[in-house]
Amino acid sequence: MKLSRLLRLQAIFYDKYEKRLADSIKHMVGSKPFNLNLYKLSLKHASISEESINGLKISNERLEYLGDAILGSVVAEFLFLKFPFRDEGFLTETRSRMVNREALNQIAIKIGLSKVIEKEYKGKNLNAHKSIFGDTLEALVGAVYLDRGYAFCKKFILKRIIIHFDVDDIINTTANFKSKIIEWSQKENKEIDFKMVAVSGNQRFKEFLVELCVDGNPLSEGKGSTKKKAEQEAAKNACEKLNIAI
Repeated sequence: MKLSRLLRLQAIFYDKYEKRLADSIKHMVGSKPFNLNLYKLSLKHASISEESINGLKISNERLEYLGDAILGSVVAEFLFLKFPFRDEGFLTETRSRMVNREALNQIAIKIGLSKVIEKEYKGKNLNAHKSIFGDTLEALVGAVYLDRGYAFCKKFILKRIIIHFDVDDIINTTANFKSKIIEWSQKENKEIDFKMVAVSGNQRFKEFLVELCVDGNPLSEGKGSTKKKAEQEAAKNACEKLNIAI
């Protein structure tokens, strides 16, 4: 039986919600899903999902883990081929900028995934979960991989995710603010220290507050979902206060 016919037969048994979701997946991914249940699971963010089996919450965390690994691998190969004469440090830094939560959140919005999530959790306060779009995008990649295989998933990432990145702009305009402030402190003979001020939230979703001190005096603060991101934010604010060129 031809694949197109099989998919049409399968769609006959979809309910209204499933038909809408299958159409959304086709729009985002480029083809209708074989196993729609994988995509349903990819939308169940752990922070919001209320479904459970035997007391265990059903969530997309495992798909997110898988998608993160595959996305990182495809982006790594893309950069390796695009920049044949750049060193490992450059490739690693550029990849981390492309697959961080802020960047993936924006991609999820651009491909329409955010609208699917908003429909899925209508009435829920999604603003309280800043990384939900990016997390779900990684879970979607994991679902595509399991549903269609690596070759199709790689094509999806290259044609529908990486295409939204202006790689040259990322390289030219995104600075490592912590490195900048350390370089400034060495030049000016200043002592800097990043102090952890507070950690809020729960075990799964934390927000770190870091204070940057210069010669023992507080200069700036930064918040982030990880200590590293909070330090970068504090360093960025310090660079602005000190008029350090970035």
